[in-house]
Amino acid sequence: MNVEQSNFTPISQDNVAFLGTRPIPAKPYYDPEWFELEREAVFRRSWQCIGHVCELPEAGSFIRRELEVLRASLLIVRSKDGTLRAFHNVCTHRGTQLVEEAQGKRSRFSCPYHMWTFGSDGELVSAPDFEQFNVSKEDCALKQVAIDICAGLIFVFVGDDPPPLRDWLGPLAEQMETLPVSRATTFSEYSYEIDANWKLTYDNFQENYHLRFIHPRSGQSACAPDNPFGYPKDFGFIGPHRTQTIWTNPNPDPAPFLSTAFARLIPGATAKNLLATPYGRQYFALFPSFFMLGTPLQNFVHIVYPISAEKSRGVIRLYWVDDDANASERFGREAIMVTARDVHSEDVDVIEAGQRGLSSGALTHIHMQTQESLCRHLFNTVEEMVESYLGERAEA
Repeated sequence: MNVEQSNFTPISQDNVAFLGTRPIPAKPYYDPEWFELEREAVFRRSWQCIGHVCELPEAGSFIRRELEVLRASLLIVRSKDGTLRAFHNVCTHRGTQLVEEAQGKRSRFSCPYHMWTFGSDGELVSAPDFEQFNVSKEDCALKQVAIDICAGLIFVFVGDDPPPLRDWLGPLAEQMETLPVSRATTFSEYSYEIDANWKLTYDNFQENYHLRFIHPRSGQSACAPDNPFGYPKDFGFIGPHRTQTIWTNPNPDPAPFLSTAFARLIPGATAKNLLATPYGRQYFALFPSFFMLGTPLQNFVHIVYPISAEKSRGVIRLYWVDDDANASERFGREAIMVTARDVHSEDVDVIEAGQRGLSSGALTHIHMQTQESLCRHLFNTVEEMVESYLGERAEA
């Protein structure tokens, strides 16, 4: 058998020298006070992805999303005019949450406490004995949240003065829109909770240093003799965001099960022109906690949502264009989703073990090598935002 040589060269420290080489303080990975600072400095000041337009196919469709880090429950609604709007899921009378269902279809939303009723545009439609209130209905509309869309993905900004989403994403917006997610009509989903800080959890998916140790079976096709750790081909840094180009193993040895699954999806993807994107080997890491693989046959999105300093919730999705055309395509999609879940399950224990170690206070600092530069960039960005926020508070 002919074995093709890749002549792989790891990314050098010179390419990422601007990030520095200092040890990283450990406390921000478990300290409740630091987490409170991140709540305001990072998550209230960032666009966050909370869903996809395919979840709201027609007027009256709605989804409810919880952003625990901001103590926010959000109601995303497609109004009669087709516009997507985002509201706090909070009645403006006494603050009762309006909706308990995760999704559905309604033309109006009524508070279970006193039956204040709101339209899909957020306006107060009716309220019993409203004449007793010294206020106008116009002043009682649901509180809106900034919302925008890129590549079919729904982003919200819960704080004040949001920058335009496309300015926030920069050139990544146009790149993402070449991927199947921009045309998706359905998805497979797997969600989980993990006893670990959001940064520690997210960092696991930003580096390949662990592949050969934690994923000796599922990650073997990403490694080769001249790239034994499956390191990426290159890194990119765009403002608070980052990318990496996944290295292509010239002699992959994927599990037969997975090879069969990919083969079942190729005809449909080819017919829909989904394989033409130039970003199929791109990893998009959007600040603060979103990442996506552009691989057309498994357009994979993973978002880590903070819950507390030592607990996070993750949502993993594979986006698909059109429903399954046949049993063969159904098999391919299910097999790839199951494989993604299996790979993730191999990570959970070691991430939680890392959290227990850090939370013990045994370490004052942790260390990151050159090929973990995406992890270092994330920490540097978070730290800069926290310091800026503290500076603003001191001046106020």
